[in-house]
Amino acid sequence: MQAALLTVGDELLAGDTENTNATWLATQLTERGVSVARILTVPDDEAAIVEAVQRYSDAFDAVIVTGGLGRTPDDVTMDAVAAAFDRELAVDDLALADVERTLEAIAGEYPDLDVDAAEEATLPEGSRPLINHAGLSPGCVLENVYVFPGIPAEMKRMFEEVDGEFSGDVESRFVYTDEPEAKLLSRLDEVRDRFDVRVGCYPDQEAGHNRLKLTASDVDALEEAEAWLSSNVELAD
Repeated sequence: MQAALLTVGDELLAGDTENTNATWLATQLTERGVSVARILTVPDDEAAIVEAVQRYSDAFDAVIVTGGLGRTPDDVTMDAVAAAFDRELAVDDLALADVERTLEAIAGEYPDLDVDAAEEATLPEGSRPLINHAGLSPGCVLENVYVFPGIPAEMKRMFEEVDGEFSGDVESRFVYTDEPEAKLLSRLDEVRDRFDVRVGCYPDQEAGHNRLKLTASDVDALEEAEAWLSSNVELAD
Protein backbone atom coordinates (compact mmCIF):
# COMPACT_ATOMS: atom_id res chain seq x y z
CA MET A 1 0.00 0.00 0.00
CA GLN A 2 1.31 3.42 -0.99
CA ALA A 3 -0.03 6.58 0.59
CA ALA A 4 0.42 10.32 0.16
CA LEU A 5 0.03 12.99 2.83
CA LEU A 6 -1.36 16.41 1.98
CA THR A 7 -1.20 19.04 4.73
CA VAL A 8 -3.12 22.25 4.15
CA GLY A 9 -2.51 25.67 5.63
CA ASP A 10 -0.90 29.04 4.98
CA GLU A 11 0.38 28.91 8.56
CA LEU A 12 2.42 25.80 7.76
CA LEU A 13 4.08 27.39 4.75
CA ALA A 14 4.83 30.57 6.70
CA GLY A 15 6.41 28.63 9.55
CA ASP A 16 3.86 29.93 12.03
CA THR A 17 2.83 26.36 12.90
CA GLU A 18 5.11 23.33 13.00
CA ASN A 19 3.90 20.56 10.71
CA THR A 20 3.78 17.83 13.34
CA ASN A 21 0.78 16.17 11.64
CA ALA A 22 2.86 15.00 8.69
CA THR A 23 5.54 13.47 10.92
CA TRP A 24 3.00 11.74 13.15
CA LEU A 25 0.97 10.33 10.27
CA ALA A 26 4.07 9.15 8.40
CA THR A 27 5.20 7.31 11.53
CA GLN A 28 1.80 5.69 12.03
CA LEU A 29 1.59 4.54 8.42
CA THR A 30 5.15 3.26 8.31
CA GLU A 31 4.56 1.22 11.46
CA ARG A 32 1.61 -0.40 9.68
CA GLY A 33 3.73 -1.40 6.68
CA VAL A 34 2.45 1.37 4.42
CA SER A 35 4.92 3.10 2.10
CA VAL A 36 4.57 6.88 2.40
CA ALA A 37 5.35 7.99 -1.14
CA ARG A 38 4.72 11.74 -0.92
CA ILE A 39 4.32 14.49 1.67
CA LEU A 40 3.13 17.84 0.34
CA THR A 41 2.06 21.08 2.01
CA VAL A 42 -0.23 23.43 0.10
CA PRO A 43 -1.78 26.81 0.99
CA ASP A 44 -5.42 27.47 1.82
CA ASP A 45 -6.12 27.73 -1.87
CA GLU A 46 -8.92 25.66 -3.40
CA ALA A 47 -7.29 25.24 -6.80
CA ALA A 48 -4.01 24.04 -5.27
CA ILE A 49 -5.83 21.50 -3.09
CA VAL A 50 -7.95 20.25 -5.99
CA GLU A 51 -4.89 19.70 -8.19
CA ALA A 52 -2.97 17.84 -5.47
CA VAL A 53 -5.93 15.65 -4.46
CA GLN A 54 -6.64 14.64 -8.05
CA ARG A 55 -3.00 13.89 -8.81
CA TYR A 56 -2.34 11.90 -5.66
CA SER A 57 -5.67 10.06 -5.70
CA ASP A 58 -4.84 8.73 -9.16
CA ALA A 59 -1.26 7.84 -8.28
CA PHE A 60 -1.53 6.20 -4.85
CA ASP A 61 -3.70 3.79 -2.89
CA ALA A 62 -4.69 6.35 -0.26
CA VAL A 63 -4.40 10.08 0.34
CA ILE A 64 -4.67 11.68 3.78
CA VAL A 65 -5.53 15.36 3.85
CA THR A 66 -5.29 17.38 7.07
CA GLY A 67 -6.20 20.96 7.78
CA GLY A 68 -8.65 23.55 6.53
CA LEU A 69 -11.87 22.12 7.99
CA GLY A 70 -14.54 24.24 9.63
CA ARG A 71 -16.34 27.27 8.32
CA THR A 72 -13.87 30.16 8.65
CA PRO A 73 -12.98 31.98 5.39
CA ASP A 74 -9.69 30.11 4.99
CA ASP A 75 -11.28 26.67 5.50
CA VAL A 76 -11.66 25.50 1.92
CA THR A 77 -10.53 21.87 2.13
CA MET A 78 -13.99 20.25 2.00
CA ASP A 79 -14.99 22.42 -0.95
CA ALA A 80 -11.77 21.46 -2.73
CA VAL A 81 -12.12 17.73 -2.11
CA ALA A 82 -15.70 17.84 -3.39
CA ALA A 83 -14.54 19.73 -6.48
CA ALA A 84 -11.70 17.27 -7.08
CA PHE A 85 -14.29 14.51 -7.54
CA ASP A 86 -16.93 16.72 -9.17
CA ARG A 87 -19.30 16.29 -6.23
CA GLU A 88 -21.77 18.70 -4.73
CA LEU A 89 -21.72 19.60 -1.05
CA ALA A 90 -24.62 18.54 1.15
CA VAL A 91 -25.50 18.35 4.84
CA ASP A 92 -24.75 14.89 6.20
CA ASP A 93 -27.35 13.72 8.71
CA LEU A 94 -24.94 11.70 10.85
CA ALA A 95 -22.42 14.54 10.99
CA LEU A 96 -25.18 17.05 11.73
CA ALA A 97 -26.49 15.04 14.67
CA ASP A 98 -23.00 14.84 16.15
CA VAL A 99 -22.29 18.55 15.64
CA GLU A 100 -25.57 19.42 17.35
CA ARG A 101 -24.76 17.12 20.28
CA THR A 102 -21.33 18.70 20.65
CA LEU A 103 -22.71 22.24 20.52
CA GLU A 104 -25.30 21.35 23.14
CA ALA A 105 -22.64 19.84 25.39
CA ILE A 106 -20.44 22.95 25.30
CA ALA A 107 -23.23 25.54 25.34
CA GLY A 108 -22.73 26.26 29.04
CA GLU A 109 -19.01 26.79 28.62
CA TYR A 110 -19.38 28.92 25.48
CA PRO A 111 -22.75 30.69 25.80
CA ASP A 112 -21.98 33.19 23.02
CA LEU A 113 -20.76 30.60 20.50
CA ASP A 114 -22.48 31.17 17.16
CA VAL A 115 -22.09 28.14 14.91
CA ASP A 116 -24.27 27.07 12.00
CA ALA A 117 -24.50 23.33 12.69
CA ALA A 118 -25.76 22.51 9.21
CA GLU A 119 -22.94 24.41 7.57
CA GLU A 120 -20.42 22.69 9.85
CA ALA A 121 -21.84 19.29 8.86
CA THR A 122 -21.66 19.93 5.10
CA LEU A 123 -19.63 17.25 3.31
CA PRO A 124 -19.11 16.08 -0.28
CA GLU A 125 -22.07 14.05 -1.51
CA GLY A 126 -21.48 10.31 -1.32
CA SER A 127 -18.64 10.61 1.18
CA ARG A 128 -18.43 8.63 4.42
CA PRO A 129 -18.54 10.97 7.42
CA LEU A 130 -15.88 10.71 10.10
CA ILE A 131 -17.15 11.92 13.46
CA ASN A 132 -14.89 14.29 15.35
CA HIS A 133 -14.84 12.81 18.86
CA ALA A 134 -12.25 15.35 20.02
CA GLY A 135 -13.69 18.49 18.48
CA LEU A 136 -16.43 19.87 16.26
CA SER A 137 -15.68 19.71 12.53
CA PRO A 138 -16.28 16.27 10.98
CA GLY A 139 -13.97 14.66 8.48
CA CYS A 140 -14.86 12.30 5.68
CA VAL A 141 -13.67 9.60 3.30
CA LEU A 142 -14.31 10.10 -0.41
CA GLU A 143 -13.05 7.42 -2.78
CA ASN A 144 -9.48 6.84 -1.50
CA VAL A 145 -9.10 10.28 0.12
CA TYR A 146 -9.29 10.67 3.91
CA VAL A 147 -9.94 14.18 5.20
CA PHE A 148 -8.96 14.96 8.80
CA PRO A 149 -8.91 18.14 10.90
CA GLY A 150 -5.66 20.04 11.22
CA ILE A 151 -5.74 20.33 15.02
CA PRO A 152 -3.33 17.55 16.09
CA ALA A 153 -5.44 16.11 18.92
CA GLU A 154 -8.51 15.95 16.67
CA MET A 155 -6.54 14.51 13.76
CA LYS A 156 -5.03 11.76 15.90
CA ARG A 157 -8.37 10.80 17.40
CA MET A 158 -9.99 10.62 13.97
CA PHE A 159 -7.15 8.54 12.57
CA GLU A 160 -7.80 5.99 15.33
CA GLU A 161 -11.27 5.44 13.88
CA VAL A 162 -9.89 4.29 10.51
CA ASP A 163 -6.35 3.10 11.26
CA GLY A 164 -7.34 -0.49 10.44
CA GLU A 165 -7.86 0.59 6.82
CA PHE A 166 -4.14 1.24 6.41
CA SER A 167 -1.83 -1.76 6.12
CA GLY A 168 1.04 -2.94 3.99
CA ASP A 169 3.92 -5.40 3.81
CA VAL A 170 6.88 -3.02 3.99
CA GLU A 171 9.22 -3.70 6.91
CA SER A 172 12.47 -2.19 8.15
CA ARG A 173 15.58 -3.33 9.99
CA PHE A 174 18.24 -1.17 11.63
CA VAL A 175 22.00 -1.54 11.99
CA TYR A 176 24.05 0.90 14.08
CA THR A 177 27.68 1.67 13.30
CA ASP A 178 30.41 4.00 14.56
CA GLU A 179 31.91 4.29 11.08
CA PRO A 180 31.52 7.69 9.37
CA GLU A 181 29.02 7.89 6.53
CA ALA A 182 31.65 8.66 3.89
CA LYS A 183 33.38 5.32 4.55
CA LEU A 184 30.17 3.32 4.17
CA LEU A 185 29.17 4.25 0.64
CA SER A 186 30.45 1.19 -1.23
CA ARG A 187 28.98 -1.24 1.30
CA LEU A 188 25.63 0.52 1.30
CA ASP A 189 25.57 0.30 -2.49
CA GLU A 190 26.45 -3.38 -2.31
CA VAL A 191 23.79 -4.35 0.21
CA ARG A 192 21.20 -2.45 -1.81
CA ASP A 193 22.14 -4.10 -5.10
CA ARG A 194 22.75 -7.58 -3.70
CA PHE A 195 19.50 -7.92 -1.75
CA ASP A 196 17.23 -5.42 -3.55
CA VAL A 197 16.46 -3.37 -0.46
CA ARG A 198 16.23 0.36 0.14
CA VAL A 199 19.05 1.78 2.25
CA GLY A 200 19.24 4.93 4.31
CA CYS A 201 21.99 6.33 6.51
CA TYR A 202 20.99 8.73 9.29
CA PRO A 203 23.64 10.29 11.54
CA ASP A 204 22.75 10.56 15.21
CA GLN A 205 25.10 13.19 16.58
CA GLU A 206 23.94 12.84 20.17
CA ALA A 207 24.49 9.08 20.20
CA GLY A 208 27.68 9.41 18.18
CA HIS A 209 26.84 6.75 15.59
CA ASN A 210 25.08 6.23 12.26
CA ARG A 211 21.71 4.49 12.00
CA LEU A 212 21.49 2.37 8.86
CA LYS A 213 17.94 1.60 7.79
CA LEU A 214 17.07 -1.29 5.46
CA THR A 215 13.56 -1.41 4.00
CA ALA A 216 11.82 -4.00 1.81
CA SER A 217 8.62 -5.99 1.40
CA ASP A 218 10.54 -9.28 1.04
CA VAL A 219 11.20 -10.30 4.65
CA ASP A 220 13.71 -13.00 3.77
CA ALA A 221 15.77 -10.60 1.67
CA LEU A 222 15.53 -8.02 4.43
CA GLU A 223 16.85 -10.40 7.06
CA GLU A 224 19.67 -11.54 4.78
CA ALA A 225 20.59 -7.92 4.09
CA GLU A 226 20.61 -7.14 7.81
CA ALA A 227 22.87 -10.11 8.52
CA TRP A 228 25.25 -9.22 5.69
CA LEU A 229 25.48 -5.57 6.67
CA SER A 230 25.97 -6.41 10.35
CA SER A 231 28.94 -8.56 9.34
CA ASN A 232 30.48 -5.92 7.09
CA VAL A 233 30.41 -2.78 9.21
CA GLU A 234 31.85 -1.90 12.60
CA LEU A 235 28.85 -2.18 14.91
CA ALA A 236 28.25 0.52 17.48
CA ASP A 237 28.71 -0.43 21.12
